[in-house]
Amino acid sequence: MTPTEKIWHNGRFIRWDEAKIHVLSHVVSYGSSVFEGVRCYETQNGPAIFRLREHTRRLLDSARIYRVPVDFTLDQLVEAQIELVRVNKLRSCYVRPIILRGYGGVGVLPVNNPTEVYLACWEWGKYLGEDAMAQGVDVCISSWNRIAPNTLPTLAKAGANYMNSQLIRMEAHHNGYAEGIALDSEGRVSEGSGENIFVIRDGKIHTPPLGSSVLPGITRDTVVTLAQDLGLTIVETVIPREMLYIADEVFFTGTAAEVTPIRSVDRIQIGAGHRGPITEKIQRAFFDLVEGKAADKHGWLTPVPQPVEAK
Repeated sequence: MTPTEKIWHNGRFIRWDEAKIHVLSHVVSYGSSVFEGVRCYETQNGPAIFRLREHTRRLLDSARIYRVPVDFTLDQLVEAQIELVRVNKLRSCYVRPIILRGYGGVGVLPVNNPTEVYLACWEWGKYLGEDAMAQGVDVCISSWNRIAPNTLPTLAKAGANYMNSQLIRMEAHHNGYAEGIALDSEGRVSEGSGENIFVIRDGKIHTPPLGSSVLPGITRDTVVTLAQDLGLTIVETVIPREMLYIADEVFFTGTAAEVTPIRSVDRIQIGAGHRGPITEKIQRAFFDLVEGKAADKHGWLTPVPQPVEAK
């Protein structure tokens, strides 16, 4: 990671190396944070942040679910992220908003812990590699299931939830795979460690419902809309594990992963073993949109004022 100049903290900009917390902050012991991942793309009309309001709304929704009080409004956080990208003079980047419980009481009950809000950004390329966009990635079914209902809330994008994601990703990595796919507590397809999943069979696109312990992905929602715009059939439905093995195409979506094809699952080749035609069509529509090559008819791009020299 290459540091940028400024990070936003509780309403003011600080230097990158000033963004520190106490080792006894509540978040360190108990994982009490919520966060987002947002991308700013360099478009033909200058830098623009993709679906910024939707990401910020989900951030505040996650805080509400975990009862974390936040003093900033959605509009204030939206404007702060735009300004963050501008003051760091970036044309494209990844934005990471974090809301965490800070230093105060050391018990599980966080009534004496202040809320800290940080916004950071930095340059970040393709999450699963440049070649993955066309060639696809090799993945496995994880031995770790996704969080069961009434354990941790999967609709929240929370730091504690990602301990489960770490187990999935580490297991896959150590076994030679790019990523792992988790099943839900009923043994049905849920999602990757940090990506939603789509399965194509006979021209129809399937994706697991939110009830399968799925995070309501912003890119997931984007792909559903783009597929409908393209006249493709897309259904939200329970997906059995074995459907992955007989699929014509499978792909991941996410802010980091964008639209990444899957070429094999558990060493079973998917389709032709590389990006399929429907995945390519959706991928092209996605990148044409975020790069400003296609009309933004859904109003998903938030322009960032042109970078200026620091005074």
